[in-house]
Amino acid sequence: MFAAAESIAPVAVSAAAVLQHANGPAAPLPPSPTLPDPLIFRNGDRVRNPHDWRRRRLEILATATAQMYGVAPSARGLRFEVMERDGDAFGGLALRRQVKLLFKGSSDGPSADLLLYVPRHVRRAPVILGLNFWGNQTVCSDPGIRLSERWVESGRNPFIDLSCVVDHRATERCRGIDARRWPVENILARGYGFATMYRGDIDPDVADGRVPSLRNAYPELQSRGDNFAAIGAWAWSLSRALDYLETDRAVNASRVAVFGWSRLGKAAVWAGASDPRFAAIISHESGAGGAKLFRRDVGEDIHRLNTHFPYWFCANFKAYDGMDRELPFDQHLILSCIAPRPLYIGSAAGDTLSDPEGEFTSGVLASRVYRFLGFDGLSTTTMPPVGRSIAGRVSYQIRPGGHDVLDYDWGKYLDFFDVWLKAGGHAALET
Repeated sequence: MFAAAESIAPVAVSAAAVLQHANGPAAPLPPSPTLPDPLIFRNGDRVRNPHDWRRRRLEILATATAQMYGVAPSARGLRFEVMERDGDAFGGLALRRQVKLLFKGSSDGPSADLLLYVPRHVRRAPVILGLNFWGNQTVCSDPGIRLSERWVESGRNPFIDLSCVVDHRATERCRGIDARRWPVENILARGYGFATMYRGDIDPDVADGRVPSLRNAYPELQSRGDNFAAIGAWAWSLSRALDYLETDRAVNASRVAVFGWSRLGKAAVWAGASDPRFAAIISHESGAGGAKLFRRDVGEDIHRLNTHFPYWFCANFKAYDGMDRELPFDQHLILSCIAPRPLYIGSAAGDTLSDPEGEFTSGVLASRVYRFLGFDGLSTTTMPPVGRSIAGRVSYQIRPGGHDVLDYDWGKYLDFFDVWLKAGGHAALET
């Protein structure tokens, strides 16, 4: 565990002012602009009490919705079709449930398959929820998982061999191909339920529109500047999964954590910021649009997001192409909207696009709101050395290696959940 003696300054004015390194000075930073203050309204008024903060939080969310993440549809009409209720899994360690979320209430409308495991030895289990990249059948080799019938990317990419996919459809050979990133049995053995959905059920993550997405089901939300976009759709689907978990008696729905890696980490951050029902949030290498600051001008920027992934964020976001410092908020404000719920920011030293320093600094700045509300945030402004972590209600780690999810990461996250998510732990969820 890394501990530093230096405490956080009461007011942080710039990224350069708060970022220090345990191993000495960081590489030279570009000139650092003043960052928006989470505790000052856009009209200049100061947030003076928790009631003011609730209004300021709504103001931040409204601005971020309009300028970046886009609007989301109503959940009216949402219905659940339980396809399997009490499947036996992992030699009796868990029950398996598979539920189709019917977003408009109709079996021929937009839907997503939710896979849920709950440990048999825990009554009303806390649950870790996260979207997966390549289908529910890929997270473990359990033969009882329904094969996705949706479009799946194929071939090889830097993260996984998808040669098991034939004509963009999953086959039996796809079972468990991404299991190393999802230690499902270990999660269950530690006393947590595990729930996941395939990102492609919600949005196929392709730019040319050749594959239907949830966005197509809401055409009334497309011809506008703050249109329903992919990151917002993934985040919205996580809230809809939580809607189901609130109905399941095997689950303690007040203790559901949301986890996301990479682009799905961006979605997890937005889901956690915009939906206060999530009890804890893990931002794993979420980068730009997740935990990282835009105004540092380091790593992934708005131009890259809009060029490579123009469907991730709403049309209004394109007005800031090449103008990262003109965005009327930055990601520390989004992290602030999670306060005072537990937040863990995970970085990797080799993941330069995600800008580990920018992710850490964002957590430092958001910690001002945690302290304003009477809770601890990050305990230091000094970035830990690679391979070390800072534990607390706001936690941070940086490990060696690149953009990936490793056993090391899950070990840290499960320790974090043991403190903040389990009943009888740290009285984690008082607000």
